[in-house]
Amino acid sequence: MAKRRKVFACYACGSVQSRWLGKCPDCGTWDSLEEQTLDDSAAKDPQRGLVEAWADLNDGATPDASTNPAKPLDDLASATTNAPRLNSSIAELDRVLGGGLVPASIVLVGGEPGIGKSTLLLQAAAAWGRAGHTTLYVSSEESAEQVSLRAARFSSKANPGVLVLADTNLARIVEQVRKAKPRVVVIDSIQMVYKADLPAAPGSVSQLRRCAAELAYLAKASGIAVVLVGHVTKDGTLAGPRLLEHLVDAVVSFEGDRYHAHRVVRCLKNRFGTTLEVGLFEMSSTGLRELPEGAAGRVLAASDTPRPGSVVSPAMTGSRCVLVEVQALTATGFLGAAKRKCSGLDPNRLAMLIAVLEQHAGLRLADRDIFASSVGGLRVIEPAADLALLLAIAGSHYKKALPKATAVFGEVGLGGEIRPVPHAEARLREALRLGFKNIIAPKGVEPIPGVTLHAIKNVDQAVALLE
Repeated sequence: MAKRRKVFACYACGSVQSRWLGKCPDCGTWDSLEEQTLDDSAAKDPQRGLVEAWADLNDGATPDASTNPAKPLDDLASATTNAPRLNSSIAELDRVLGGGLVPASIVLVGGEPGIGKSTLLLQAAAAWGRAGHTTLYVSSEESAEQVSLRAARFSSKANPGVLVLADTNLARIVEQVRKAKPRVVVIDSIQMVYKADLPAAPGSVSQLRRCAAELAYLAKASGIAVVLVGHVTKDGTLAGPRLLEHLVDAVVSFEGDRYHAHRVVRCLKNRFGTTLEVGLFEMSSTGLRELPEGAAGRVLAASDTPRPGSVVSPAMTGSRCVLVEVQALTATGFLGAAKRKCSGLDPNRLAMLIAVLEQHAGLRLADRDIFASSVGGLRVIEPAADLALLLAIAGSHYKKALPKATAVFGEVGLGGEIRPVPHAEARLREALRLGFKNIIAPKGVEPIPGVTLHAIKNVDQAVALLE
């Protein structure tokens, strides 16, 4: 009989210690070591069971070195370049994934409870099924009837290509995959899936590592795309991040406030595309709705009354331009103890712009509390939003607003000059498409038809445009 012994594993980095410690010596996380029972039989090949279960798909022959020989890199180039992606018809999600789901890949989707992860993936599964890609949706937390009720809430269309399985045992899940032969498998969630031959509880470090590793091997051996749903810790990070992030091909974060409608999807890791793209959604009674125009673009363009302290800026997120509303509020504070708070913006750039306004525009802000935020949950960190934030602060201080349907972009230097930014034409066209015909931009920007361009070169000229 195999001998069992107790060890202590860190849930943050996965390191194993022979005794309990208050602080993990490898990653420095406090109170992160959990007691685990180690079975010597676990040293066997962790993929052996899956290899044998998957033998039927390979004409009954178990893969070995002779059936999977090494191949020249040049011979693989054309095959990987022309590999088709599985489009979900949800443009915001496909953009974040780099153009769609790659076959034989494994993707981890994380987010807070109730944020909408299951809704997003169920909508994507339905879209993959309607496109002819058989999808197996494995629910480890809900029954099949509950999944059906949620699917009926956001769509009345038939879903012939979607199979639902309510199970938590990995062996039974793999057997259903072997029989159904789907193109996509969604596991919601990986924390509840377990292997019966491991003595640890579901969600523990050893179960997560083993189950995720076997599902990754399943994806590579069969060509099936696997999507995992992961829980987050109280700090907002993925549970067991160092365990799962290195095993998967892409890590997708689903962010937002459960009490607000807007949601943001972004990639933290992507082996098949960029990590700069973001997708914008709005939670509605019929599920998640895409926001290709941004969080507040059309609403602000149609507004009849410009608001002081509110400025719209076209911001670049990867190759995509999104209009973002930047707001600022100045209030009476105390000299020497004035507050400087921001949400969705870089606090260092906020402090710099306040200093530029005081030095080069003559504003007295030393005794004013200043609060700034980006509306819609989108974080804006590029320097092109400097001019919008500066005008928002100045407009709130003077109680003046920019003219109706005005968008602003430009980098502010420490000398008070307005510097040019890349992708100026893309910003102009996106602003014009959403109804913003007045653009305040640095000198040197080439205008396009239909746009009234106000080219400025310093902070004084920008503040003078406030009405």
